[in-house]
Amino acid sequence: MKSWIFVISTLFLSGCLGMPREVAPVKNFELERYLGKWYEIARLDHSFEKGMTKVTAEYFLRDDGGVSVINRGYFVPNQRWKQADGKAYFVESSDKGYLKVSFFGPFYGSYVVFELDDDYQYAFISGPNLEYLWLLARTPTVDQQVIDAFITTVKDRGFNTDELIFVEH
Repeated sequence: MKSWIFVISTLFLSGCLGMPREVAPVKNFELERYLGKWYEIARLDHSFEKGMTKVTAEYFLRDDGGVSVINRGYFVPNQRWKQADGKAYFVESSDKGYLKVSFFGPFYGSYVVFELDDDYQYAFISGPNLEYLWLLARTPTVDQQVIDAFITTVKDRGFNTDELIFVEH
């Protein structure tokens, strides 16, 4: 019975660590270049971000080799800032853009960097399935070419681009 509970617990705790089969994490990922502040340009909306503008994500190296994550945004309905602090770790090797991130307890979700420009100025991010998607950039705005490439790329991979939210900064 104990081993059955262990198996169920393991499956439950790791259930969100998959990725859509339509995406693959970038190779030759360099964490040091990825660290720092990113602005959310576009997303598929979820309850944890609904009603938010001016959303940013900051990544810092942790002493244990992981990454500290600080997500921050302005919650318009209450006219106040909200912040979520989390941690992330590589799922496979540190040169693949595939991490697991947690904002509460032992529960982790996938963070898959599947598109990243050579200068680390914008990134396309997926979660465990096609319902989680972000376009992040180093600046609060990006050229229309980047947005067009994002829409084309993610639509080709099966994401619902009709539901994209473009974030105001």
